[in-house]
Amino acid sequence: MKIQRVLPAYDGFTGQYIDGQWCSGSAMRELEDINPYDDSLLTRIAMAGREDLDRAYEAAREAQKAWALALPKERAAIFRNAVDILDGRRDEIIDWIIRESGSARMKATAEYQAVRDGMVEAASMPYLMHGLIMPVDRPGKEARVYRKPVGVIGVISPWNFPFHLSNRSVAPAIALGNAVVLKPSSDTPVTGGLLLAKIYEEAGLPAGVLNVVIGAGSEIGDAFCAHSIPRIISFTGSTQVGQHIARVAAGSTRLKKLGLELGGNAPLIILDDADIGLAVNAALFGRFLHSGQICMSTNRIIVDTAIHDEFVDAYCAAVKDIKYGDPNAADTLVGPLCNDAQVQSVTSLIESGRQQGFHLRVSGAVEGRIVPPHVFTGVTNSSHLAQTEIFGPVAPVIRAADEREALAFANDTEYGLSSAVMTGNEQRGQRFAQGVDAGMTHINDLTIHDFPHVMFGGEKNSGLGRFNGHWIIDEFTTDHLVTVQH
Repeated sequence: MKIQRVLPAYDGFTGQYIDGQWCSGSAMRELEDINPYDDSLLTRIAMAGREDLDRAYEAAREAQKAWALALPKERAAIFRNAVDILDGRRDEIIDWIIRESGSARMKATAEYQAVRDGMVEAASMPYLMHGLIMPVDRPGKEARVYRKPVGVIGVISPWNFPFHLSNRSVAPAIALGNAVVLKPSSDTPVTGGLLLAKIYEEAGLPAGVLNVVIGAGSEIGDAFCAHSIPRIISFTGSTQVGQHIARVAAGSTRLKKLGLELGGNAPLIILDDADIGLAVNAALFGRFLHSGQICMSTNRIIVDTAIHDEFVDAYCAAVKDIKYGDPNAADTLVGPLCNDAQVQSVTSLIESGRQQGFHLRVSGAVEGRIVPPHVFTGVTNSSHLAQTEIFGPVAPVIRAADEREALAFANDTEYGLSSAVMTGNEQRGQRFAQGVDAGMTHINDLTIHDFPHVMFGGEKNSGLGRFNGHWIIDEFTTDHLVTVQH
């Protein structure tokens, strides 16, 4: 019988993690990390200033030199160790995700699993940095292309899936021989950064390869992106902030590559031959998982007029049964929104929908940061409600005259991240999916998917670059041509 070892809980989440040291920030002010459900204080963090940022980037630059020379098996071992740590601390990690980001338990559990899967995938990456030997039209001439790490990567992560969306960049960056400076959201400094630092430290990652700075975007955000040391800035967040980062990075003294995973307005298109029960389920979880605070969330439900009324009746009945409130309860789907600004944004959109005369079929009273599920029908695709990334538990349903109009509605947005189509005919679904202007389209499933070995990324204002698998290897490495004249 295997004996379960009880590990002491992680603590000391009160400052920065720089060059392998846990230290206070120099900004002379504290961040209060608050549970969005009950306002309880989780920790106070001494915030970082410019001096800390400089130290973090310098530490990363120095540590990366030796780390790039580590054997593949040495880098892979870090991630195998990390998986063992994740297994041993599963409940502790899930509890942190629930308390800090307001995630319902089912979402926090899925996020934990996504990070574990990402660690397993990262363990293979040191062996996948393949080079090339190429023929050249000259006698005795040989061209060799070597794949190398880029150096230092700056990562900025959001608050909605903080543990996963930080590690989705951090793990492959480190596995490929780079060093990282990570700046998580101030709403989720522990699960977005400091918790990962604890895990990698315990796994044996050398000092300086991963550094975490917790600071206000207004104070160190631009400096983080404009700094001369990082070769790549990997950002996940809103399109507006991503555009600002692009402008700041362009003004840096050193050219940088950008990896931007930005906003979305994912359509779920339900064609006239779709299975109603399957469509209701996809629209239910696609819209309301994590209270709709996911870039891939179903932001618009576009339904063929032939089955519109039947779908709406079944969908509204299902939405009315959604459990919302305490995120720690096993059957809760909709927990609190992350902060007061999100509550204000979402309630303003609800009021906008009311004022435009759309039919509010499901609603409820807002209590604190808990916004109950809302469903609007009769929504026009050109409306403010439909064209805005809602990031809350509000579902606009749009009637389409036919398949052609449904596709036109789906593509009529500045975004192009995820999408899905429901149909009883797989060939029809394939044909429809090929016409969607998005980086990802799923047939007969949710709009929400992120597998560690499968491409992830968007088109239009949903971002630049690709995550996961060999796509992230291409993003986080560089090629060096060496020719030989024999």
